[in-house]
Amino acid sequence: MEKPFDMFVISDEVVDEIRSHPTKPHRHEYEEILIITHGKPEHYIDFFKEALTAPVVIFVAQGKVHEFMPDPDSRGWCIRYRNDFIHESNFHFYSNFLDQIHFSFDAGDCRQKIGILCELILHEYRHNPERLEVYRHLLSALLAKLEAEGTHHLPDDKDARTPQRIAFRNFLRILEDNYTRPLGVGFYSEKLNTSSRNLNLVCQKVFGKSVSEIIETRKLIEARRLLLNSPLNISEIGFALGYSEKSYFTRVFSKRTGLTPTDFRAAMQSASS
Repeated sequence: MEKPFDMFVISDEVVDEIRSHPTKPHRHEYEEILIITHGKPEHYIDFFKEALTAPVVIFVAQGKVHEFMPDPDSRGWCIRYRNDFIHESNFHFYSNFLDQIHFSFDAGDCRQKIGILCELILHEYRHNPERLEVYRHLLSALLAKLEAEGTHHLPDDKDARTPQRIAFRNFLRILEDNYTRPLGVGFYSEKLNTSSRNLNLVCQKVFGKSVSEIIETRKLIEARRLLLNSPLNISEIGFALGYSEKSYFTRVFSKRTGLTPTDFRAAMQSASS
């Protein structure tokens, strides 16, 4: 996508076009948000496929292989933007630690407010395309509203200054600098000057996962990126992520995705070619 931002309505014409000419799973170099207000679409991302019921928000991080499959009643909006268009959102930040991000939102007042914001953004984009700052600020407001309404394990930043939220954010930042190393819970709890038990309690309360689960998820999300985008072989990727043996890396990866790293690479390259 050459321009920094794009948006369109998921109308009956768009749905008919997608259903008549379905695309293969693909990846793109921008972030995408699908706001579905009606219908029961299916969404496929990195070999995870799920049937969804509106109203639902789907966030697709840059580089993810995905496919959106609407049913005849699916309606809503699609928003696409480059990373340099807007400051990092919670969606972008947490996409490194979650296999997929989608969540439902309230069908009443919340849907109306989200709809108003979407229509405001679309109006400015269509009628004043040169006024980037206007719809950039409107998009920031929409993202804040969507993040506040998230009903999955994406933490809500409205109480971001509580000690637990601060500790959790600090843990993720330390993890981002160290996840390629073969380090356990003790390393991170020591860095945060707390006990392993307390760090696990914080992660479970804020994110619904243990420290070990978050570490493993971060490694495997990066493994999928490397399998797609790098020339490294399977052993080299495993070693780069802190797995000393190819067999152990393959076992962990297969348990999580249902495919060996070799099969995953072949399938994804075929899907996105």
